[in-house]
Amino acid sequence: MTRTYWLEYAWLGDRVEPGAAVDTQDGRITAVHPGTGGPPAGAEILRGLTLPGLANAHSHAFHRALRGTVQVGSGTFWTWREVMYATADRLTPDTYHALARAAYAEMALAGITAVGEFHYVHHARGGTPYADPNAMGEALVAAAADAGIRITLLDTCYLSSGFGRPPNAHQLRFSDRTAEQWAERCAVLQERDHARIGAAIHSVRAVPADQLATVARWAEERRAPLHVHLSEQAAENDACRRAHGRTPARLLADHGVLGPRTTGVHNTHLTDEDIALIGRSGTGTCVCPTTERDLADGIGPAAALRRAGSPLSLGSDSHAVVDLLEEARAMELNERLRTRTRGHWTAAALLRAATADGHAALGWPEAGTLEPGALADFTTIALDSVRTAGPLPRFGAETAVFAATAADVRHTVVGGRHVVRDGAHTLVPDVPQALAQAVGALRA
Repeated sequence: MTRTYWLEYAWLGDRVEPGAAVDTQDGRITAVHPGTGGPPAGAEILRGLTLPGLANAHSHAFHRALRGTVQVGSGTFWTWREVMYATADRLTPDTYHALARAAYAEMALAGITAVGEFHYVHHARGGTPYADPNAMGEALVAAAADAGIRITLLDTCYLSSGFGRPPNAHQLRFSDRTAEQWAERCAVLQERDHARIGAAIHSVRAVPADQLATVARWAEERRAPLHVHLSEQAAENDACRRAHGRTPARLLADHGVLGPRTTGVHNTHLTDEDIALIGRSGTGTCVCPTTERDLADGIGPAAALRRAGSPLSLGSDSHAVVDLLEEARAMELNERLRTRTRGHWTAAALLRAATADGHAALGWPEAGTLEPGALADFTTIALDSVRTAGPLPRFGAETAVFAATAADVRHTVVGGRHVVRDGAHTLVPDVPQALAQAVGALRA
């Protein structure tokens, strides 16, 4: 199907271009015509600033059910985790599909066109496999299709509760017992037009060192993305040193996990040697600032990682909020608080993390740009809301990153079709109601 969109303002990677016409066919961009002045006959008109679709590189869809409930009282990541486990215990393939469909629809409303789902709730309670051992993963893939966005299912190996300790009662449903059995289950998963399959190591505490290479080899053979929670907590670093005499980053490097197709999620508590190791290997870093501050994890060395050579991407992780624009500006603003200086990233660099580099981290290198041959995935930010009105259009990128929120997303197009039009989801008629029903079902 052929369709032309006329973009009032378009972000073309390094500049705002007024009046760009974008031709699409069969879900891809075939031509971009900047400076057209007015819309061609028959073109769909998108008022505002159109960006490439945003990539949410790190998601746990079921965490959406925790919003609000985990803000009562005090504690740490480890006390929050107990509430998270209680929610995971109540998931079934049907309830997970309903929750993920609503969560992914919320993402589409926020301009997100692709999500990396770090998926580890594999089995029934007690660890018994479903009749379809990938029933939970298939529920997520179906949920993304129903919500109209792309997904990379990062099927996660999770085998232990800590160094040398078996999984606890909550974690039994996460575990495939061995990395080989994990690999056998994952090998059955099939990619689709909207879905790609990647791998994940939950963390160095959850996958024994002698099984890390199995997961890395599985991803290498398929040339699939490989993600891993890395140094999110100082306590995990200390435990790794006690068990192995080295940091988690060094342990992963020693077992062949680091490399250009690998992304470390968080990378918060790193040594200088860790930063150099990650940068030299070309390993990416997915920063999740709203979750990292919500869980009191700390501010990671994102600027130092970028200087070392680590590509940066962004994720909403626990979905304390779903807003990739907030994640982008938080990365810069966190660094300002840490260093008491401004201007560590340009708006263009932050948008690249939210678009092209995020898609690359998820195994969608053909997405994240507005250029011929790219997937026709884009989102339009209103420039006339109470948050965005006033600045000159040439400062549209700065306005989007430093002032706009997810509420300013007007349109989201995936594969050349409207998923969000004029702020309303075209496939999920009432997203707030869908969220309320899905979350309520888990609390019943």
